[in-house]
Amino acid sequence: MLPADIIPLTLDQLARRGASGAPALAGRFGTLDYAALDALTSHVAGGLLARGLQPGDRVATWLAKTRLACVMPLATARAGLIHVPINPLLKHAQAAHIIADSGARLLIAGEGRAATLAPGDLPDDAALLLEAEADDVLPGCETPLPPSDGDPQRLAAILYTSGSTGRPKGVMLSHANLWLGALSVASYLKLSPADRTLCVLPLSFDYGQNQLLSTWAAGGCAIPLDYLTPRDVIRAVDSHDATTLAGVPPLWIQLVEADWPPDIAGKLKRLTNSGGALGTSLVRRLRDRFPAADLYPMYGLTEAFRSTYLDPGLVDSHPESMGRAIPLAEILVVRPDGLEAGDGEAGELVHAGPLVARGYWNDSERTAERFRPAPSWSRAGGMAVWSGDTVMRDADGLHYFVGRDDEMIKSSGNRISPAEIEEAAAASGAVAESMALGMPDARLGHAIHVVARAAKKLKVEAAEVRLRAWLKAELPGFMQPHVIHWRDALPRNANGKLDRAGIRAELMS
Repeated sequence: MLPADIIPLTLDQLARRGASGAPALAGRFGTLDYAALDALTSHVAGGLLARGLQPGDRVATWLAKTRLACVMPLATARAGLIHVPINPLLKHAQAAHIIADSGARLLIAGEGRAATLAPGDLPDDAALLLEAEADDVLPGCETPLPPSDGDPQRLAAILYTSGSTGRPKGVMLSHANLWLGALSVASYLKLSPADRTLCVLPLSFDYGQNQLLSTWAAGGCAIPLDYLTPRDVIRAVDSHDATTLAGVPPLWIQLVEADWPPDIAGKLKRLTNSGGALGTSLVRRLRDRFPAADLYPMYGLTEAFRSTYLDPGLVDSHPESMGRAIPLAEILVVRPDGLEAGDGEAGELVHAGPLVARGYWNDSERTAERFRPAPSWSRAGGMAVWSGDTVMRDADGLHYFVGRDDEMIKSSGNRISPAEIEEAAAASGAVAESMALGMPDARLGHAIHVVARAAKKLKVEAAEVRLRAWLKAELPGFMQPHVIHWRDALPRNANGKLDRAGIRAELMS
């Protein structure tokens, strides 16, 4: 376990955590050992400052998982700059908002993405650097920078949320936030220099970026992958001997439905999940598909990075639990009256401690809503993140997700968790994945709508009969769906999570 008083360093020091000749980064561009990663970090950092950038300036990147994209979090940190990664799946309008809102002085982008920008999308004092040019210019700088010795409490990155409930907002993260988060995850995942992490999630959000950072904190090797199909992931696990894979529930559904040769599935020793609950059904399918792998269900929010994880030894007996606080985090369950919730009592999850972000960039109003002083009985004290998520803690100290206040279905006077309906639907065997929503209804307040994709080899008609029969047997009458909408695919946002806002807007139209 990590000591509570661990001293954070600047983020670029992660390039020096591994042995000099040990592999640090591998991909289509070849393999860099830790000495090469550190040297590349220094050269790119020097190249950024040689372009006239000043400490504190924002540098936005709109890139696929290239060598440059992977090193930018470290290089900007070494140069005293603030990194603003943009998800490569975002479209022009979303990217333009992030560039303008962050006040980026430099945008590094691939030629195709850069071509979608319109005149005026870049701030007047900002420059555009195409990735091909950057790969030639930045690593070749003749004035590489030494490791940073700046204040680890200064800003290192602004990570923009997916914007599913409005325009993306930028979460301000310090070097200390990212450094301590990387060490915390490396600690509880038991990562080692022998581990090889296949990085399939976007590097533009906290869980995705931490694929790199926690691996480097442990001295292991990160393998970035832009994939098109589950088969691409299977081939990469095989060719790179990957031991660790992070995902979100929609990705895990795709992967468990794919055909994994047992010897390739057996290479994975560690699976991690965040971005939504797995549920009992998917947990069992993952355990069957990857019997040699430890499974780590986790809960996180960008404003505090990661809050809880479930020990793999408890997954089979408590498959629906979020687990306990990760190292360095304090997790509180707070009643509406501000008092601590008792065991079995629902309350708002509040996260305190050194992983709490610095607020939202250029948005004091929303910062004041979400970042508020911790309750008086908090051990960590200081500013805390009030998540808006309702959870419950049991007598063993394990936490369970109940729902988000803005997602709870209120029907006929009942507060209903969408997750409970979705888990029951998954257990029916009739659906591959589903989403439950409450739609306005003059009589009920909310009518329950379920959007679902039928299980493999089931026609929609048969799937509907099976699903309705199962839900009727397993759930009370007030939780029965009013309408079931069948889809060939469920919409996802840029981070791969199910797009509740998008499907709600579609159903409302």
